[in-house]
Amino acid sequence: MISDQLRELLRREPFKPFRLVLSSGRHYDVRNPELVVPMRSEVFIAFPDGDRWTHLPYLHIAAIEAVPNGGQRKRRSRG
Repeated sequence: MISDQLRELLRREPFKPFRLVLSSGRHYDVRNPELVVPMRSEVFIAFPDGDRWTHLPYLHIAAIEAVPNGGQRKRRSRG
């Protein structure tokens, strides 16, 4: 169940950022567990700027993914 998986990820020590991917293709990165509140049928997410928030119904969450760490590595050219 998404709500159980979400609660487990939010309690993880140390916390590791993750991404909620919606069925629409839109995604929300969770980088601070204190800004997320799992509820019975949806999850509340506050944005760090303090003026925005959203509710995401669990039915619309298609996947939970790890957030990539930093930028892409540059390959060294050989030669």
